[in-house]
Amino acid sequence: MISIKRFLTIMGAGVLALSLTACGSETSGGEKKVESTGYPNKAIAVVAPSGAGGGWDLTARSFTKVLSETKLVDQPLTVENKPGGGGAVFMAEYATQDVQNNARLLVNSPPIVINNLKKEGNSPYGHKNTTPLAQLTKDYGAIVVKADSKFKDLKSVLEEVKKDPRKLTFAGGSAPGSMDHLISILPAYEYGVDPTKIKYVSYDGGGEAITALLGGNADVIGTDASSVNEFLKAGKVRVLAITSPERIETFKDIPTAKEQGVDAEFTIWRGVFGPEKMSDEAKTYWEKTIEKLAASPEWKKEVETQGWEMEYKNSADFKKFLDEQETQVQQLLEALGMEK
Repeated sequence: MISIKRFLTIMGAGVLALSLTACGSETSGGEKKVESTGYPNKAIAVVAPSGAGGGWDLTARSFTKVLSETKLVDQPLTVENKPGGGGAVFMAEYATQDVQNNARLLVNSPPIVINNLKKEGNSPYGHKNTTPLAQLTKDYGAIVVKADSKFKDLKSVLEEVKKDPRKLTFAGGSAPGSMDHLISILPAYEYGVDPTKIKYVSYDGGGEAITALLGGNADVIGTDASSVNEFLKAGKVRVLAITSPERIETFKDIPTAKEQGVDAEFTIWRGVFGPEKMSDEAKTYWEKTIEKLAASPEWKKEVETQGWEMEYKNSADFKKFLDEQETQVQQLLEALGMEK
């Protein structure tokens, strides 16, 4: 069995269509000269494969907002929410119907790897059915309860589930075996509780999971820390633990799981993808544009505002990282009996 901590530490938008036309001009030899009309040349849609309010949605909206404000992209940018199966439903559409569609980008995170490898709700498509363009940020998991919950710290929740793993309902914005599920059960797993016995309910996106928590349909949620920041400030939730290796500035008053004696770390990356057969012109355009975005003060301010941390990787480095992570995810799922 692999070291869960080692894996989780490691773990821890479409594009404009390219239009190449033969413009009818001829060389002196009478041959047609093909000229590019220039990419991009129409509106760009960035897909968040979940409902509104979760990490993918927030990332897509921040990404498009800053690209527009900085005028790095002079075409209209829109965000599309395509919920279903923790991202798996839209991934099937993207990998089959949008395989050459330069007019759509996709925002995703570890589920694009996990969903392709896990047994429950398996997706036949993963990151290899895309063109990885860049990693933008990193975030961490959060264990969250309602503000008026009887639970004041992580240990009190873990003691409850240790006595009866089915007593509490855990929830998250991704399917069983996917990212929010892993965040939810990891502390209990490290505390000696059989994770397969914990009751977990999945929702389409972190926003829906928080709604379930606030509505009394879940006792605890595991989600990305940044998506609960506004609810924490509004006094609606209590964050019991952050799965970072040490306290982070945005949640400086919230202890890590490790501080509370539970060796559970989970790093969440978020990145941008194009279709599998994206044109070279479109890929080059986005590589250069996202590199400029990552270096801009406007993007750095947005990342800080959202409670994320900068973690930029270019296309080549991002692809290499994803290939390496795929091996680690496979090992983790085998250890938990969740592999396909």
